[in-house]
Amino acid sequence: MKRNFQTAFLMLLMMTLLTGIIYPLAATGLAQLFFREKANGSIAYINKQPVGSYLIGQQYSDPKYFQGRPSSAGTGYDAAASSGSNLGSTNQKLISDITNRVSEIRSKNRIFDNALIPADLVTSSASGLDPHISPAGATLQIERVARERGVSVEVVSRVVLECTEEPQWGFMGQARVNVLKANMLLDQLH
Repeated sequence: MKRNFQTAFLMLLMMTLLTGIIYPLAATGLAQLFFREKANGSIAYINKQPVGSYLIGQQYSDPKYFQGRPSSAGTGYDAAASSGSNLGSTNQKLISDITNRVSEIRSKNRIFDNALIPADLVTSSASGLDPHISPAGATLQIERVARERGVSVEVVSRVVLECTEEPQWGFMGQARVNVLKANMLLDQLH
């Protein structure tokens, strides 16, 4: 019995050392060595001051900025309360929210015909923190952003193209536009 206890205790110490100390230090060291920016949260800086993360969506209310996906995380883009709305497709609150968002987008962007609004501009992501919108969602906002900033549509279109990320490894996911990156580039231009 004593021998079994000693063996179990030594195994506990060895596994604690291996999985609780050695592995985390090795993983952290390798991440810092090969993926420093990502391992540190992909923080965006302006004048050496952090302004956000390229990995977490933010709320933009000023019409001169691209608007990201709606957020259901807490009171909106709350990383401590990351989650989707969990409302089903027949839920009246979800239908009402989407209807209101469509009307708001049409009004802000001066869309008076029956043009389709990209789904990512009216539905929240599963995490509620998605930092990207579709190229179609960005394109829909180009004229408004250009008008509000007093720059040409071509300038804003170039920013959208520059901030469009292709699917990972060329086949995983969809093309997407990082909203924070696009808004920061526009601020630098104007």
